[in-house]
Amino acid sequence: MSAGTLVFSHANSYPAGCYRLLFKVWRDAGYTVHALPKLGHDPRFPVTSNWPHLVDQLEAFVADTVQPSGPIDFVGHSLGGVLSLMLAARRPEWAARVVQLDSPFIRGWRRELLRWGKLTGLAWRVPPASIARQRRDHWPDRNAVEKHFGSKPLFQAWDPRVLADYIDCGFEPDPVRGGLRLAFHREVETRIYAGLPHTLPHVARRLKAPVGFIAGTRSAEMRQGGLEATRRFIGPARYREIEGSHLFPFERPETTAQAVLALLQDLG
Repeated sequence: MSAGTLVFSHANSYPAGCYRLLFKVWRDAGYTVHALPKLGHDPRFPVTSNWPHLVDQLEAFVADTVQPSGPIDFVGHSLGGVLSLMLAARRPEWAARVVQLDSPFIRGWRRELLRWGKLTGLAWRVPPASIARQRRDHWPDRNAVEKHFGSKPLFQAWDPRVLADYIDCGFEPDPVRGGLRLAFHREVETRIYAGLPHTLPHVARRLKAPVGFIAGTRSAEMRQGGLEATRRFIGPARYREIEGSHLFPFERPETTAQAVLALLQDLG
């Protein structure tokens, strides 16, 4: 029996293929799952402040590929959760329910600080954009990629199957230097971080679909982005936590996928 249609949107710098294990759980539960492989790399949809063209890209994907005949569920991780929220507000006739995975709701003084940082250019010179801009983006071969990421504590916390999926989908041949480069280009990652939306409170006023939220218990991004503001926006009945960092979907893929299914059911 079909559970309906689920459109998933990935986090910044992690292509949709990294979430293969989550998709399997959802498909086994009866969902038809669609995911745009890589946001931000289509020149028709440039990355700018507040991400309006990324919302355009997701909207075009849903219209052209998913072709919904009725309301569908939107789920997204970090960047993808914000875009899911923004598209649900723009196209309320498409959205049955929205579930965000560790996508902070930035408001209050943090929102004003973010807006000021973008106006002054500081957003490009501080983390996370400054880190993304300097990220290593080239390796001689797959063995070097595996050794590099397998030695980092961040990636050692991942489910080994997810790390293998990331290596499969997150790297591509470098046509200029040879070897392999990041498939999600660091320039795009940097622009996404530097353009973080400061407009979410205005967007949220147009929402009609119920929104649920799952946060990582050790997510630094949630603490920095405004955990309490997010909890107030979502409400206690629709807020959940999973043990892990901001990247808990990669650390606990099946647990995350099952939690999403349970939350969707609770949203009605």
